[in-house]
Amino acid sequence: MELKQSLSIHLEAEKPLRRYGAVEETAWKAEGLGRNQLDIISMAETTMMPEEIELEMAKIQRLREVLVRRESELRFMMDDIQLCNDIMDLKQELQNLVAIPEKEKTKLQKQREDELIQKIHKLVQKRDFLVDDAEVERLRLPSREESRAPT
Repeated sequence: MELKQSLSIHLEAEKPLRRYGAVEETAWKAEGLGRNQLDIISMAETTMMPEEIELEMAKIQRLREVLVRRESELRFMMDDIQLCNDIMDLKQELQNLVAIPEKEKTKLQKQREDELIQKIHKLVQKRDFLVDDAEVERLRLPSREESRAPT
């Protein structure tokens, strides 16, 4: 933290204070420049042409779309893994109950067996919905290759 403060104080001491869009500074710079250089947009440290800014913004937008898509895919994957783990745990418990001969099962064990089947069924339905939702999301957000395809 101290290093950041000392660096920022040092850098501030070297540079004159500037504000983005300062009228006095803009007018002063414009006097010494040629006509073609007046089209350059001046910012704190760099100068860029409007076309360059538009290209950079388009790149950032594409990158944002890719990141949003990837985040969505990862969330679906995490949910899918969790549902699969839950289903496997319930199946294991159900297999243990099924291994007991029907004549030796108590009423409570039979009820638990039915509950497990219902829970597994609900989780499988939930997972099916998740897979369908992931497919809809995949189709909704075109991938880079699809968006670059010639029309």
